[in-house]
Amino acid sequence: MNNDIRCIPTEDTRINCSPLFKKKFNSSFWEYLHIIWGNFVKKVIADPNELQVLQKVDRYGNIYWQAYDPRTGKSFSSGSQADVCMWIEQLYRY
Repeated sequence: MNNDIRCIPTEDTRINCSPLFKKKFNSSFWEYLHIIWGNFVKKVIADPNELQVLQKVDRYGNIYWQAYDPRTGKSFSSGSQADVCMWIEQLYRY
């Protein structure tokens, strides 16, 4: 019985990423960078007096809507998009 025990040199222990992983990482990085750039541009060119409506997700994964009117300083949050639409209509009803 031959017991050959060989040690692997340290330079061979590097993790060799497959080209598919690198491509996926690069595309997700560029997609993420594109989202950040888009959000930055929106903030820069946005009218500060414009009504803001955002769809958010809480830490439990529940989706909710948040609306804010900078002219009046009023805000409203709801789990229903229809409720937010009704609030906006009431806000601008004269």
